Amino acid sequence: MISPYNDDYFMRQAYQEALKAYDLGEIPVGAVVVVNQQVIARAHNLTERLTDVTAHAEMQAITAASEFLGGKYLKGCTLYVTLEPCVMCAGALYWSQIDKIVFAARDEKRGAGRFDNQLYHPKTVVQNGNMEEECRELMQRFFVGKR
Repeated sequence: MISPYNDDYFMRQAYQEALKAYDLGEIPVGAVVVVNQQVIARAHNLTERLTDVTAHAEMQAITAASEFLGGKYLKGCTLYVTLEPCVMCAGALYWSQIDKIVFAARDEKRGAGRFDNQLYHPKTVVQNGNMEEECRELMQRFFVGKR
């Protein structure tokens, strides 16, 4: 039996969060944390609304998932995020010991991938590409509107 719950399905969930950020005037990044094919945390950027430079979608998702699970480690979990995590978020993900990170669009200027993924936990699987074009286009549309 083919499951409808795959990387594309969950990335679409993260994209819906990115659209919420876009509508709020936030940089449109969305994230979801999944365990056992169930979304346990949804988040989007809130840096402007909270006037907090650490309120990235990934940080919000880590906090919500930890609260849901009742612990600080996200073993067995996967993070789906529409933009490659920055160095700060990669560090937080490292400490969370998350199993897998799936991101859509690369962030050539600020993404943790610039460091050959050395900032992620050695056991964390990192992959990208799901919905890359759509997520990149949303970011471009956002920044064109800001100029």
